[in-house]
Amino acid sequence: MAPSLHPLIDSGIRKGNPNFSGGTLKCHCTTDPITVTLASNVAHNHACGCSKCWKPAGALFSIVAVVPRDALRVTAHPEKLTIIDPSAVIQRNACNKCGVHLFGRIEKDHPFKGLDFVHVDLSDEQGWQEPQFAAFVSSIIEQGFHPDKMDEVRAKFHEIGLETYDALSPALMDAIATWTAKKEGKLSASL
Repeated sequence: MAPSLHPLIDSGIRKGNPNFSGGTLKCHCTTDPITVTLASNVAHNHACGCSKCWKPAGALFSIVAVVPRDALRVTAHPEKLTIIDPSAVIQRNACNKCGVHLFGRIEKDHPFKGLDFVHVDLSDEQGWQEPQFAAFVSSIIEQGFHPDKMDEVRAKFHEIGLETYDALSPALMDAIATWTAKKEGKLSASL
């Protein structure tokens, strides 16, 4: 039996709606949940195996995407938010009651500054961009997953139509490298 990757993708991928205009994310608190309103659809939605991303119970991967920072607004109970690791590049804002990560924000000079990381599985709305790829796949080994079962994990991703990477997708890696080259003066800033 193939391992459970994430509840949103275990049975296949549901296509998103390219005209979807956003929605609301909620933490798992049954009373006074934190709500975050996104005024746009997400981009670069993907399964992530890193040890920092929030994952639902029993899932090997998170489902995480980005939105422009100005498209995200905390609309209820911001007092319950806490930053998990203030020294991390991505400031993961989580509920201090249920532990769910609502968004991750980059405050430092970084190629993805201006984008907030979000988990669309915290929304009841349908239409979010579907996952596009799987990133940091090998990282689940560092969290205790047996390396002998990695072929099963990659096969399951390929079966549902997602390419697997042990970093980010080539387009995102290119974006990081381009930002770095511009910052170091090796590429024109007008590119």
